[in-house]
Amino acid sequence: MALQPFPNCKHFTIPGGPTYSYVVHPARPRKPTFLLLHGFPSASYDWRNQIRDLSDAGYGVIAPDLLGYGNTDKPPGVEEYSVWRMAAHIAKLLEHEGISNVVAVGHDWGCGILGMLANRYPERLSALVFMAVPYTPPGTFDLDAFNSFTESLFGYPVFGYWQFFNESDAAELCDRHSESMTALSYPNNYEIWKTDLCPYGKARAWVTSDRKVGRPSWLSKPEVDTHNAILRNGGYVGPLNWYKASIRNIDVPNYSQIPPENLIISRPVLFLIADGDVVTRPELARQSAEQGRQEGYLPSVEVQELTGCGHWLQLEKPREVFNALDAFAKKVVR
Repeated sequence: MALQPFPNCKHFTIPGGPTYSYVVHPARPRKPTFLLLHGFPSASYDWRNQIRDLSDAGYGVIAPDLLGYGNTDKPPGVEEYSVWRMAAHIAKLLEHEGISNVVAVGHDWGCGILGMLANRYPERLSALVFMAVPYTPPGTFDLDAFNSFTESLFGYPVFGYWQFFNESDAAELCDRHSESMTALSYPNNYEIWKTDLCPYGKARAWVTSDRKVGRPSWLSKPEVDTHNAILRNGGYVGPLNWYKASIRNIDVPNYSQIPPENLIISRPVLFLIADGDVVTRPELARQSAEQGRQEGYLPSVEVQELTGCGHWLQLEKPREVFNALDAFAKKVVR
């Protein structure tokens, strides 16, 4: 039986495509709707604090389980995890719900979907918030070059674990040692990521040794148990396919179809970053924002940094995240 962590989940089958599970709360009059797009290894459940806080404040909320996660379909083929295609799925979901005036928020891999939504369907979005991962115009991704670059800057390759995720047995190992994978994904000390996630070969060694550490203070045991139940509901094949699709650059042939003017995000944009994020480094987000201003593809970007937290800022600092989203929406959406 599928796990339903929220009482008001709905389902919608994309015409000719997969079925998505999602949480939706209607907006009060003259209030925008927040679209919440999660990352890895996550589900709409990781937005539980924001779903509560935003809906209590009168905002609309729509938070899907993205492809491969939760109660959404989990096709096994890597080609199904095309960001181009998945952005079209989310646009169809918004159309199905009749939602406009959208403040779209992405975290981690959700930022990739958010960027492609802006490139393909800018008319659907009123404002955009990129959490942890900044917007950059779509292009070819060279994993080895990026890891070499970040290793020269920070002393470790921030995406070194992608090599493990790209291996043929990675999903089976993560499924077999799911609690170990959760402990690595939601660490009680982010120094673990510097030593046991990012360096080449370390994530595989952690998982295969079934290593575990205590949960962080910002996750209760019932929350960890719910997360583990969600990830067991379908396993890691779909989630790891997001990485494999990116490494293979499967969407590059589609990028020529984006009108050049759509590479420029003319809507208000917020980068919400964390000072303790050791994978999606805040320094790189600030650099991306400055480059976007200089080159003109992010004319209306601002950067806000939360202190005393790491990558999972929506879980570690839910009140601060709500305040940032609330203030941004009030400032930019009419």
